[in-house]
Amino acid sequence: MDETVAEYIRRTLLKIPRDEIKMMLQKWGFLSEAQLQTLNFHQIKDNISQEVVQLCEENSADIKQAAALDIIYNHIYQNKRMWSVYQMKKSGEELEYFDITDFKKRFKGRLRSALKNVTITFKEYEDNAIWIRVAWGTPYKKPNQYKPSYVVYHSQTPYVFISASVLKSNMPLLCQALIVASNYHDIREMELRSHSLNSLKDIVFKRYSQNFQTYTPKPLEGRNVELENADIRMVHENRSEKERIHRLNQEVFGCGPQPKLEFAQYRLETMFKSDPKMDVLDKKEPFRCLVKFSSPHLLESLKSLAPAGMADAPLSPLLTCIPHRARNYFKIREKKGLFPGSFVSP
Repeated sequence: MDETVAEYIRRTLLKIPRDEIKMMLQKWGFLSEAQLQTLNFHQIKDNISQEVVQLCEENSADIKQAAALDIIYNHIYQNKRMWSVYQMKKSGEELEYFDITDFKKRFKGRLRSALKNVTITFKEYEDNAIWIRVAWGTPYKKPNQYKPSYVVYHSQTPYVFISASVLKSNMPLLCQALIVASNYHDIREMELRSHSLNSLKDIVFKRYSQNFQTYTPKPLEGRNVELENADIRMVHENRSEKERIHRLNQEVFGCGPQPKLEFAQYRLETMFKSDPKMDVLDKKEPFRCLVKFSSPHLLESLKSLAPAGMADAPLSPLLTCIPHRARNYFKIREKKGLFPGSFVSP
């Protein structure tokens, strides 16, 4: 077994909590049950890793087996990576039969035609998810196994989830291989990012319920001048006001927990309104700006604004429409003729 392969297996094992190493090795399936029985999982991790490496040497492990173990680790600890969502598009609406063997062949062929020194590993999971691990090299250097890109593609959907390596120059090659392998003709980043891969899937696959505001807020009955000028703490102490905020918040966000989204952005484009007599603008051009949102838990943060007294209830559709805008990315982009990765607010 190559020394670099042995070291990579050892380092991968050192990342795993000691109590979970046996479970991880069983999922890997490279070592036999008899070999696993010889291991002492109660010693320090460094000793466990050395013993596992010795068994792997007996089985003549290569980089493919080491990469398979790394995929299993990243599948279980997927929240350790930052994921971005990409959306692909076909020229028509026709559905094609998906052949996993053909997909792998096309993906490998396209990537290796552009870069010879690359390691590509696939693993299929029960939810129709295909995990792809790509370790990048250069024309003169072997692939760097410690900085791979990860791709999660759900067959029969236009969505791809990518956790890229620091080598951003390889992204065009990766995207080109994806659209060729899956028979699409275009791919764009949706500008939705999160460490929670499952939350991103919930958003684009519409697996959570969020209501979208379609009305304008009504004034609170019985409100008077004294209440308007009251301190914000007194407003929070008003039970009816709290009930109103809670009700409107549920109508907009739903009752369940929100998907964990950490980054989103879209392009705002609207007309500047002013008094014609003031003649502020010589030309009637739209006002444009790029709106970016970033938070450890963006949707829950937005949901908490009104109850915390930091915003009026209900929130503006500009804030609550982020997941909806993301799902309609291609439709909006074609209608407005925008640059890649942008969303338009009404």
